[in-house]
Amino acid sequence: METVRYRVPGMTCDHCVHAVKSEVGRVPGVDRVEVDLGTKLVEIEGTDLEPSKLLAAIDEAGYDAEPAG
Repeated sequence: METVRYRVPGMTCDHCVHAVKSEVGRVPGVDRVEVDLGTKLVEIEGTDLEPSKLLAAIDEAGYDAEPAG
């Protein structure tokens, strides 16, 4: 199991949180998605996570993301 984090500065409301969680949750290998609207952080846990697919899912939700350590 691995964990990756992204900062998504464009998220401003609960709709944003739902959109990101929904899209990222569909990526193969993702087991858990947590979104903190206050810090704009998305934490993803899973197996064999591919950053390009995770970023594409966040983009599909309508947001830009950057790695957050």
